[in-house]
Amino acid sequence: MKAKQIPGVPEQKKGGFHDTESQKDFNDSAIVFQKFAVLKKRFLAVHHWKEYCGEGFADFKLHDSSGNYVERIPEPGDFIRIDIPGPGNFEARGFDWVEIVEINEEFSDTETERLAVTCRPSKIPGNHKNHHTAHFYSSEATSTFIISRTGTSIKAAIYGRNESPNFNASFLDEIRNVSVALGGMMGISKIQWKRLSDGFLEF
Repeated sequence: MKAKQIPGVPEQKKGGFHDTESQKDFNDSAIVFQKFAVLKKRFLAVHHWKEYCGEGFADFKLHDSSGNYVERIPEPGDFIRIDIPGPGNFEARGFDWVEIVEINEEFSDTETERLAVTCRPSKIPGNHKNHHTAHFYSSEATSTFIISRTGTSIKAAIYGRNESPNFNASFLDEIRNVSVALGGMMGISKIQWKRLSDGFLEF
């Protein structure tokens, strides 16, 4: 199986990947427009993502470039702090971190709209002493979150690319990263991301 080639999603070159997609169809374009407005609000409220996943899923918090917690629309250069179930990153006090490297919004006409956010594993924001990647995947991995609408449907998707264990870490974190990353590459992460994409579309 090959990774889908999706506009705006980095090319798959090595390691694991996943294409996680959820879609809802409607008969009325006015309803599509209305539901997408709700979806967009959910999508941009990172601190509420856990509410659409249920218990036992990761918790997400948006932070600015200095590492300060914020509740606002995400911007490139922001960071997302992730608290996954199970053992967290030791150096990052139990959390994993990604940086928002790109946000792209497209309107091709009144019938279509697309919003994409691409994240990459990062160091701890605001910590100038520790340059280790604070995530179980290496900094070459990406996660691209996309919501879109057409005339009759809305879609939420997460695309993981180039996923491999992070060895730019302390010894204990290297052991933890291999364990968590291999589980994710074997499909555990896709199951969890599917809960988020489905949850986004539960109205």
